[in-house]
Amino acid sequence: MTPGTLLARAMSLFCLAACIAPLAHAQQPPPAVRADRVDFSKVEIKTTRLADDFYTLEGHGGTISLLTGPDGVLVVDSQFAVLTDKIVAAIRKVSDQPIRFLVNTHVHADHTGGNENFAKLGALIFSRDQLRQRLMNPAPGPDGRSPPPAPMKALPSVTYDGPVTLHVNGEEVQLIPIRAAHTDGDTLIRFPKHDILAVGDYYRSVGYPFADLDNGGTLVGLLAGLGQTIDIAGPKTKIIPGHGPVVDRDAVIAQRNLVLAMRDKVQTLVARGMSVDEVLAENLTAGTGIAVPSRAHTAEQFVRWLYAELKKTQ
Repeated sequence: MTPGTLLARAMSLFCLAACIAPLAHAQQPPPAVRADRVDFSKVEIKTTRLADDFYTLEGHGGTISLLTGPDGVLVVDSQFAVLTDKIVAAIRKVSDQPIRFLVNTHVHADHTGGNENFAKLGALIFSRDQLRQRLMNPAPGPDGRSPPPAPMKALPSVTYDGPVTLHVNGEEVQLIPIRAAHTDGDTLIRFPKHDILAVGDYYRSVGYPFADLDNGGTLVGLLAGLGQTIDIAGPKTKIIPGHGPVVDRDAVIAQRNLVLAMRDKVQTLVARGMSVDEVLAENLTAGTGIAVPSRAHTAEQFVRWLYAELKKTQ
């Protein structure tokens, strides 16, 4: 191999690493929403208007919520870093005001990966205390190795572990901690005047529910979070999931009922001493009617999570 060939190969590897780095700075999301093998050049941002000053953005990763107005734009979640330019372009189509606030619902990179870019644009980032700590000290991945810590600018500047209210654009935006549900740093964002809730990944309207045990998620906390959301929501409340279409209160009730019913079924089989593979072979989710589109959590992931939780409490 000639020196010129060696140099060219080294430069190619360097460029590849530079492209991957922005995706990996935060705690990796579960496999269903990983950035691996995604052609981001083909990702388009879909904008949906929920009110004259309120929108959602969907690209690749968690759904983004936008509250616009004269005080500036408030953004919920930032998706992957590589999509920031497309996301900002979509925001500019609905508001020419500065992007002033960014709230993270939880730590996964498809919700926090763009933090550093938004901070450089002047956004003040809010999150739970636990989320910031996990960005600084990421949990080990499936291979046992921990991802690198997030850059300083990607870290939330304002953290909390109790309710917080932001007075922005005539709205009293409520940041409500949800304890140890999908992760241990979840936040429900309530827009009371709009009758809108942005809930992150402890509720999804596509695929099956899932708690990330490596990042502090729990079955008990997820059920409590769903219950808290049901209590807050009214009959006309629009609920923005971490992934999937906007839903109403009845959809959240249905998911809580599903988790409760499946918990009881899996618990019975765990008590009989069955292995996880034996439980999976029972096909407990048959008849639920839940579609699992690309990148959504599967029935197998759902059952494996429940089994792992219930087995350790046996």
